[in-house]
Amino acid sequence: MSETLDLAVKHGVARVTLNRPQIRNAFDDVLIAELTQTLRTLDADAAVRVVVLAGNGAAFCAGADLHWMKRMAGYSYEENLADAGALAELLRTLDRVAKPTIARVHGPAFAGGVGLVAACDIALGTPQAKFCLSEAKLGLSPATISPYVIRAMGPRIARRYFLSAEVFDAAEAHRIGLLSALVPAQELDAALDALVEQLLAGGPAAQAKIKDLVRLVEPGDVDAAMVHETARRIAEIRVSPEGREGIAAFLEKRKPGWAKDGR
Repeated sequence: MSETLDLAVKHGVARVTLNRPQIRNAFDDVLIAELTQTLRTLDADAAVRVVVLAGNGAAFCAGADLHWMKRMAGYSYEENLADAGALAELLRTLDRVAKPTIARVHGPAFAGGVGLVAACDIALGTPQAKFCLSEAKLGLSPATISPYVIRAMGPRIARRYFLSAEVFDAAEAHRIGLLSALVPAQELDAALDALVEQLLAGGPAAQAKIKDLVRLVEPGDVDAAMVHETARRIAEIRVSPEGREGIAAFLEKRKPGWAKDGR
């Protein structure tokens, strides 16, 4: 359907696949806009009952595209606010799809990729999947993805992985709730198909109401104010001295100023 996404709809199941394998399905403003619009279209299509989000190639999603980061490095606060707002809106759109959503996590998911996993209703992963909330090492904050990640793994665990930016494996992701199930790679699609069958057995109107019910009763609802606030926070830190230094160091393949002592 585009250079960045593949879409296949069959028997009520929409499979949306990030299709930038050469850069590990990293996203930029184009992919964000196309994925947002695709999700809105699928949400409005009564024939679609389940949405599966996957990635082509070795990775699920590596987070932000380097070329996009280079452009962001020169953005003003106002440009960063608009840019971050688009990502925040994508995550909110994914979270608010009225049909069940499943993340098929066959490989690494880093930074914003973790946000995509967390914003889906269910996430199936393989032992080859690994995860990292890497923003702190760039002098940034995982602000836009934070409502979904904290909801998935809880605030205490989120603090650890937000602050340490350490890589953790699929077994740990399953233990803390980021992955709903962990299955061998050769069984991933069979497990996915079995789950889809279970979901298709439910009433679509009931499932939409169930999702709305969960949003109603869970704390910290991701409303428009929270979307704006998380976008504001990432825009603010991107234009801060530490944020600019962290991005510059990453792009220049050197240690940032706060890590020059070798740590």
